[in-house]
Amino acid sequence: MPISLLRAIFKQAIVIFFLTVTIPFCQGQDFYDINSVKDIKLEFADDNWSIQLDSLKYNGEKKRLIATLKINGVSYDSVGVRYKGNSSYYSVRKSGSQKLPFNVKVNYIKKDQKLPGGYTSIKLSNVFRDPSFIREALAYEVAREYMAASSCNYARLFVNDVQIGLYNSVESVDKKFLLKHYGEKDGIFIKCDPTDLGSAKNQTKGKNCDTGEYASLLNQGKDSVCYFPNYEMKSDNGWKELMQLTSYLKNNKENIHEVLDVDETLWMLAFNNVMVNLDSYSGKLSHNYYMYRDSLGIFHPIIWDLNMAFGGFRYDGNASTPLSNEQMQKLSMFMHYQNENRPLISSLLSNSLYRKMYAHHVKVIISDFFSSGKYKTRAEALQRQIDFYVKNDENKLYDYDSFKANLRSTSLAVKAKMIGIYELMDARASKLNSHPLLMKTGPSISKPSNRNEDEDVIITSRISGAEKVFLFYKNGKLGITQKVMMEDGGENGDLAASDGEYSFRLKKSEISQYFIVAEADKIVSISPKNSGKNPHQVK
Repeated sequence: MPISLLRAIFKQAIVIFFLTVTIPFCQGQDFYDINSVKDIKLEFADDNWSIQLDSLKYNGEKKRLIATLKINGVSYDSVGVRYKGNSSYYSVRKSGSQKLPFNVKVNYIKKDQKLPGGYTSIKLSNVFRDPSFIREALAYEVAREYMAASSCNYARLFVNDVQIGLYNSVESVDKKFLLKHYGEKDGIFIKCDPTDLGSAKNQTKGKNCDTGEYASLLNQGKDSVCYFPNYEMKSDNGWKELMQLTSYLKNNKENIHEVLDVDETLWMLAFNNVMVNLDSYSGKLSHNYYMYRDSLGIFHPIIWDLNMAFGGFRYDGNASTPLSNEQMQKLSMFMHYQNENRPLISSLLSNSLYRKMYAHHVKVIISDFFSSGKYKTRAEALQRQIDFYVKNDENKLYDYDSFKANLRSTSLAVKAKMIGIYELMDARASKLNSHPLLMKTGPSISKPSNRNEDEDVIITSRISGAEKVFLFYKNGKLGITQKVMMEDGGENGDLAASDGEYSFRLKKSEISQYFIVAEADKIVSISPKNSGKNPHQVK
């Protein structure tokens, strides 16, 4: 056989192999892959689709408009569409822009219809008040390192073959999300966000309710009607359990771990503070998060709606006027520390050990992403990826020059000033790193390990510089996180060990994951450092 023919056959085989390997990969690629910009096309039967969607939105109806959805050429029939958002809808609609935020329910009519990866919802954010276009995607990327948080990427939206623009596509916090992160989906599920921010405080007047501050988890009394305006129950029941949580925060905070995953909560609060994410529990409106109560009775906080992270919202709930750039750069690490209207902060941080764990989490986030400069590498990569799409987005809310500039410096978003991401975070990292607590060196934790011995598990670690060492553990992802003090010089006092080797013995049935907290004066060290997301696993 001629050599030329052999070469041709070989090249053809390589092509076939490549197509065989890559085509299924592309088809099965996760819908929220950050490295790809999806083309999403909606086709409505009526040309007046926008008027119909506006009517549904203004009337507060849960109905949706039927459309055909196409994603990268694949069609999904009879999906349900509505507009979403508050400021991102009403402010943009008032300006006359077409670029409104969309919520698409893929299984609205066809209950078994799903996107690749099993997703059933698409939530498209219009990059409101973010000239940089990357606040939401970058903030979620940071959050996912430490807690359960949505995936987020970019999508270009077309409606009836007309390009609307480039959007953030954010994973819905729904039953699929719960199953992925908690291994179950049917517990009590609450969206902590008033249905009407403007009137939430007025809806309980005259109903014997204590004054509340939106979805702050402030105890407002024993009647569930007092909580209706500020929380949306996504499960069939749960008001009694929500009230129990608020009661613990007010009256039984020393036992709050019996109803709340404390470490996960401390990570969320640390994230909000470091990232100046004030359109959250930590800011003026005390909202934009979920609570999921697992089947063993523990609430888990889930962060949501990060489009105004990195200083996009300037109200901290302390002052009536917006914070200046300098005030956001120097925002107190212990904001709301003694504010009874923010019990998730004040009640947890009143505990000395939890306060030190919170400071540790702040230090880790700053070190991992901001002191290291990692966030700049990711920010610039994200902007390069979407540059073409932003430039060609004729409906973008802010001009292309602002897109380029807002990464580093303050830009106008219509009349609002949006601080530059670098401008904020470089100064913020420097300010936090100079805090006396964060300048301290914590105890040394090395060689954490676990081994089986008959029916027991023995956890050990070599630790120096600690006054106390605690083992936090539980069996599985759910239920109460137990805390015990580890002992220096023996496994529960019954085995010899050299000084500085701390240990604790448990039954195998009691533990599957754990983290170690070594406490010194005013500071702790934790192993692993990202305890909220990746605790040590028992072999």
